[in-house]
Amino acid sequence: MFILPWRLSERGILGMNRRNISYISRYNPRRLYPLVDNKLKTKLLAQAAGITTPELIASIRSQHDVSRLAVILDGVQGFAIKPAKGSGGKGILVLNRQPDGSFIKTSGSMLTLTDLQRHTSNILAGLYSLGGSPDIAIIEELIEFDPLLADYSFEGVPDIRVIVCRGYPVMAMMRLSTRRSDGKANLHQGAVGVGLDIATGRPLNAVQAGVPVRFHPDTGSDLSTLNIPQWPVLLELAARCYDVTGLGYLGTDMVLDRRHGPMLLELNARPGLTIQVANDTGLLPRLRRIDALNEADIALPAEQRVARSREWFTAEPMAQQAH
Repeated sequence: MFILPWRLSERGILGMNRRNISYISRYNPRRLYPLVDNKLKTKLLAQAAGITTPELIASIRSQHDVSRLAVILDGVQGFAIKPAKGSGGKGILVLNRQPDGSFIKTSGSMLTLTDLQRHTSNILAGLYSLGGSPDIAIIEELIEFDPLLADYSFEGVPDIRVIVCRGYPVMAMMRLSTRRSDGKANLHQGAVGVGLDIATGRPLNAVQAGVPVRFHPDTGSDLSTLNIPQWPVLLELAARCYDVTGLGYLGTDMVLDRRHGPMLLELNARPGLTIQVANDTGLLPRLRRIDALNEADIALPAEQRVARSREWFTAEPMAQQAH
């Protein structure tokens, strides 16, 4: 459905041009992009700052490393392999070892060691990287996502995107994988996006392919009953990513692990705009509030910035809205 531009402005919708000029160019110095465009650099930076991330099993940097995959993965039952410079979920495989030595994807597809070596070689060649540049393959431990979320996602790990502006969380959504998205939490491939209240983490709205939904299309779970454990901790980790990177407009992708609690998956210096669709509200009014803050406000500790955001950006939970 076509919506007139002035209607979008009236609703406070942030468009791509304004995002690029007023927020990304304004708050994100280009010299800092490599810190987040390379997942390995992001991981090492976060770990040095005490921000929890999935454990690194190995980094594959050469064809010699590819030939040693069987040795590197010896005794490893489950793992994820991803391109360090990939985007949009491309090139990521989540695998479990079978008794015969083959590997099974979350979708049920099987891969042999030879298949895995070929995939890893493609990563090194830059098949999935930004601009096709040579890359590194990262092998990480599997996330054991919190069982409280098991009924809300199909064959994949749900993640939470938090937009952070100048260290203040301004909008959040959970991405839930579906059969249509092949078990990946990618909205463009058919995952469900659930807008989350910054104050409480409770669901505000849910969409699949831009269409409002109330129930998960595969599990049937009522999305209005979603409850995010350790929400303040998760927001504080997201807010601290500003302190660690210096990037003033940032998308932080978080997961909830059964053993380790909230963990950082990756960072994005050019976060997309569909989070507004999931929340059924625009980013601009919230961002303008952050724009107006002075340097003393920005210098506050992360926990104080989070407390302010939770006070400012609260909304009515989905469960309380009229059906």
